[in-house]
Amino acid sequence: MKNFVFIVICFYSSFFLSAQEKEILFTIDNHPYYTSEFLRVYNKNLDLVKDDSQKDLDKYLELFLGYKLKVEKAYKLGLQNNTKYQNELNSYRTQLAKNYLNDSKVTNALVEEAYDRIKKEVRASHILVMVDENAKAEDTLKAYNKIVDIKKRIDKGENFDDLASRFSEDPSAKENKGDLGYFSAFRMVYPFEVAAYKTSVGKTSNPFRTRFGYHILKVTDKRENRGEVTVSHIMIMKPATPNAELELKAKQTIEDIYKKIKQGESFESLANQFSEDKSSAAKGGLLQRFGTGQLTSIEFENIAFGLKDKNQISEPFQSQFGWHIVKLIEKHPVQSLEEMRYELENKVKRDERSLLITNSLAKKVRAKYSFEKNDNVLTAIKSIVTNDYYNEKWEIPQDKKGIEGEIAVINGDGKLYTPDFVKYILNQQKNGIKTKPISKLIDELFEKWMDEKLIEYYDNNLEKEFVEFKYVMDEYRDGLLLFDLMEKEIWTKAKTDTTGLFKFHKEHEKDYMWKKRLDVDLLSSTDEKIIKKAKSYLKKGKTLEYIKEKLNTEEKVNVMVKSGEFEEDYDVLSAFNVKSKGITSVVSKDGYYFVANVKEVKEPQPKEFNECKGKLIGDYQQYLESNWVNELKKEFSVQVNQDVFNNIKGQLEK
Repeated sequence: MKNFVFIVICFYSSFFLSAQEKEILFTIDNHPYYTSEFLRVYNKNLDLVKDDSQKDLDKYLELFLGYKLKVEKAYKLGLQNNTKYQNELNSYRTQLAKNYLNDSKVTNALVEEAYDRIKKEVRASHILVMVDENAKAEDTLKAYNKIVDIKKRIDKGENFDDLASRFSEDPSAKENKGDLGYFSAFRMVYPFEVAAYKTSVGKTSNPFRTRFGYHILKVTDKRENRGEVTVSHIMIMKPATPNAELELKAKQTIEDIYKKIKQGESFESLANQFSEDKSSAAKGGLLQRFGTGQLTSIEFENIAFGLKDKNQISEPFQSQFGWHIVKLIEKHPVQSLEEMRYELENKVKRDERSLLITNSLAKKVRAKYSFEKNDNVLTAIKSIVTNDYYNEKWEIPQDKKGIEGEIAVINGDGKLYTPDFVKYILNQQKNGIKTKPISKLIDELFEKWMDEKLIEYYDNNLEKEFVEFKYVMDEYRDGLLLFDLMEKEIWTKAKTDTTGLFKFHKEHEKDYMWKKRLDVDLLSSTDEKIIKKAKSYLKKGKTLEYIKEKLNTEEKVNVMVKSGEFEEDYDVLSAFNVKSKGITSVVSKDGYYFVANVKEVKEPQPKEFNECKGKLIGDYQQYLESNWVNELKKEFSVQVNQDVFNNIKGQLEK
């Protein structure tokens, strides 16, 4: 009875879903859109919206209808035929399909291998002899012989570094003698990684090949992975062009900041005030966590990882970007395998090692799909391929008799044609296959080709195999079209419609106003007496250089200066309540004392067009888009099935 009830429930559920699939919610120029898609998208986004008004079904229908109107407009304009769009859509599908072209057993083995390697960092040097993957046999042999000769010289005792400088075709080898620094799994191409982890410290590998050419590597060290580190830093950039005076000033500034840190001032406050790394200064100098080899500055990495204790601060040091002071926030050891599994699976799927998964998948699709081959055609092909194939001199004969038509059929509907296989044979010739006799070689190539075609057939039918794959592709297809349409109809127009922009700016001038602005020299100190002294100097008309010279010493930086034009609510300026130019009173904030020399006061005024152009373009885009949907409703014939929609509302509101 339980089974019977379950079957009945399943039947009615299936019936309800199929009925929804066929229920037309609305049409746009007679193109039907069904309730099933509307409900799926609504339910999918329900938990993502925070504003309850966006959950209102009437408003959501308007949004959904507007979305589909834009998609219809895109098709009407033929944007789906754009080569760039098609390439991007195909690229996305390829990426999405990788999740389905997978073998979990092989994937797990590769994940565990990668994790074992991640626990160690390898330092290696290499020598590269470049050769293209598809190079001719003679070029490949020439490169191989060259790398073998270099290996022989190493085996006889010649210095690896010297040989790398002289013979390696890696452009960086002249400077680094082939030294690649430390790395772990996924930092190098897979064959290189394999060779590095299998070679002992102090030993040199045998020649091996990657897509770049032939390599020899020497492992110089292996150590435990240092994990990742989170630090904050203060940075004073080096001058864009060499300038001894500016370089000295940068060095002096970082040393002054370091003195203030040693005096007990807040690292974060100083980073906020003086660090020239704009992306981190507002966060107190905080950087995203990183691991070995992830930064372009080895000096910065080594200093950061060299800090031992939480909140420890480095002395000033120089990198190729400028001067830094680093504060250790936290060290992050290597996580457990289970914690890293998801991340590692994604990396495996994007890496060269995914080919191992593909080979395993080929076995599965052979079991899933049937295929029939035409033995007569295969025999005819064997008769036209000569021994010239082994010398890479074979060509497809002009007479195509017997090598046309179908050579195989997958699952009864996937037709494979003979000329495609013959071209495949021709292209494989450059790989130097030595299998003999020819008949055996053709059988070998046919099986390899069939593996590729079976996986291709499986890939092409993912929409039929997996309904969720179909839904995601449908959404991305429409979304990508909508992006192209918005760029064409709204975003580009908003940027280039100068007349419309100027008109919009004039009509909304009050929305683009400068607050009161102050041209100031802002002086700060942690010592109230010092800042009062600085104020007295300002009143006497002394220069900033004079004030710093009088109040700062070699051992202690007592006062720092920041100059520029700022709005009145910038940082501490609001506390001064400035009415006119002149020397302000002393105010305090967060343990600092401030005084300002206000050189000019600019009252609130509308921003000039160029002063607010960025925000203006964004607002103009929104203005154009809000009026656009109404225009589309006039352009297309829209019919909403209100009875069907009311039925949906009734179901969802229960």
